[in-house]
Amino acid sequence: MKPEVTAFYDPATFTISYVVREPNGKACAIVDPVLDYDPKAARTSTGSADAIIEFVEGNGLQVEWILETHAHADHLTGAQVLKERLGGRIAIGEHIRTVQKAFAPLFDLGADFPTDGSQFDQLFADNDTFKVGAVEARVLHTPGHTPACVTYVIGDAVFVGDTLFMPDYGTARADFPGADVRVLYRSIRRILELPPETRLFMCHDYQPGGRAPQWETTVAAERSGNVLVHEGVDEDAFAAVRSERDRKLPAPVLILPSLQVNIRAGRLPEPAANGIRYLKLPLDQLGGRARRG
Repeated sequence: MKPEVTAFYDPATFTISYVVREPNGKACAIVDPVLDYDPKAARTSTGSADAIIEFVEGNGLQVEWILETHAHADHLTGAQVLKERLGGRIAIGEHIRTVQKAFAPLFDLGADFPTDGSQFDQLFADNDTFKVGAVEARVLHTPGHTPACVTYVIGDAVFVGDTLFMPDYGTARADFPGADVRVLYRSIRRILELPPETRLFMCHDYQPGGRAPQWETTVAAERSGNVLVHEGVDEDAFAAVRSERDRKLPAPVLILPSLQVNIRAGRLPEPAANGIRYLKLPLDQLGGRARRG
């Protein structure tokens, strides 16, 4: 089946969220929603989520799933805002537990913070199946960018998260904790084994050369034209080029606030005794060796 896909582009984080709707029906899923965050003022807002809510309510849709492709490091998830307003079950890959175990100590979340994925309504394993209305869907575990990355195959529409980008930009980075450039290559090859006409939907577009944002392509276009991983590029060649690129990349601007919220399935930290919520900034822990003295 060919679901209807509506994209919502957030220029502040270059993120694309999606509403995926069964054809001729009302059931839908939301993929990778955004909670707006101003890092200068540490202020959250819901403009991006509100746009999705307006679309869903305006079309009389019923949200069955809120799907996360991974625990994003570049934007906060709006999953809880959407669940509270629209319903639906928040789902992510089961290896989110690995990510929680890696980052809970960094943020000193304490023994009371569960690292079993229980903040989410559904943890998907590789090749699990589900439905969006009448549309059959399948989960592919596609690690490499993070250990928990999954790709959602919903009818002929595939939501790849950060694993792939548009052909003129390439692929995800593979230098986060638990990432692996060779595992990333194998995950990409798994996606590119899907039928050539399969529609692929990106989670980000960084507009190389200043072009307009783009987020939909096909398996055939990625196979033939992806600048980093087109047909003929083997694992060793990809690993060398991707690793060299990653060495030059700074940490994402929102990695510290994003991860604290996203491993909680979009819940903000509980208020302190003064009624204010706080995010933590661990010093000298990311982006190279800590300075001393």
